[in-house]
Amino acid sequence: MSKLSETEVAEMLAALTDWELDPESGAIVRHLEFPTFIDAIQFVNRVAQDADDHDHHPDIDIRYRRLKVALISHDVGGLTKRDSRMARLVDEQVKRASM
Repeated sequence: MSKLSETEVAEMLAALTDWELDPESGAIVRHLEFPTFIDAIQFVNRVAQDADDHDHHPDIDIRYRRLKVALISHDVGGLTKRDSRMARLVDEQVKRASM
């Protein structure tokens, strides 16, 4: 899979909810906060299942009720359509979550 151009990355971000480009890592990042630690962990478990199903795994930083989800295709050194697809799956799980 090929790396997205800057224009394609901008279009991808415009189509996603609450994602931003981390200029340091080149990843797209979304920050989330849940009512409880258990809610956050349940969300992570659902995202983990989606990630495994699509063989594309985000970096997830868990800080009590706060999560940072980061996506990048390490194998190509940038963002690809896989990252866009996984971000949409994360967004779908956010809609289902109790936040």
